[in-house]
Amino acid sequence: MNSQPNATLVSVLWPESRDSLLRLSAIVVLGTLLLTASAKIQVPFWPVPMTMQTFVALFLGAALGPRLGALTVLLYLAQGAVGLPVFAGTPEKGLGLAYMAGPTGGFLIGFAAAAYVVGWLAERGWGQSVPKLFLAMLLGHVVLFAFGVAWLAQLIGIEKAWMLGVVPFYAATIFKTALGAFVVPALWQLAKR
Repeated sequence: MNSQPNATLVSVLWPESRDSLLRLSAIVVLGTLLLTASAKIQVPFWPVPMTMQTFVALFLGAALGPRLGALTVLLYLAQGAVGLPVFAGTPEKGLGLAYMAGPTGGFLIGFAAAAYVVGWLAERGWGQSVPKLFLAMLLGHVVLFAFGVAWLAQLIGIEKAWMLGVVPFYAATIFKTALGAFVVPALWQLAKR
């Protein structure tokens, strides 16, 4: 098994072959399905519902690497932009670009940036160590919240954006960060066997 620091978890679990386009397509589609499922598992908060999407977006970065992780998130966003009910609260709260222009828009874009950052660090060996991946995922959350708060601030002001878009999610963010920091290295250990 390849466990070099620059290897991704997916490249170890499912090595590239002659059918790499099929492999790539399957990985990306499975990732978007995982993101969709994570959006539907939610705890109601206002103005942004708490879901497992941040965990999955960061997990995809850690497991797939920066390019494939971000590409998966971007395809998920494209699915939502064309009106598929993939986001939290859809179709009830609207669909497509109108939904993306709402209070969650910045967080959605932040998923792709955060997946890239976590993937970039994971590709450099941070994905196999619990402490390092915890830091990588914490940084990913900072990136994600930066996009989300910046967008939300345009709608409701920076103070309210911070109080409504970040503060209620402290505990959940730490939980999701810790969960990812343990799950991905555990999968690495399984892959090495």
